Amino acid sequence: MSDLSELTNLLDRLDAAEIQYTLASVSEGAVVVGIDVPGEHWTVEFMDDGDIEVEIFKGDGQVFDYGIIEDLFDSVEDDDDD
Repeated sequence: MSDLSELTNLLDRLDAAEIQYTLASVSEGAVVVGIDVPGEHWTVEFMDDGDIEVEIFKGDGQVFDYGIIEDLFDSVEDDDDD
């Protein structure tokens, strides 16, 4: 199956299952399908060399006040200090 047909097959299956998705191009030669289902975010990256990678992010269902967003920026700033 060609790379394009793998991508279109996935999109057809998502449409048939009524699963919402987004498409993005995050780097040259790659298309990313972002899929959100309850408690999970999946990314499927189709690269021009034929590789397909799937990454799954699972949430633990915790809900926080908006103030937690500062932790995001703090963690990025800490990485910049290295």
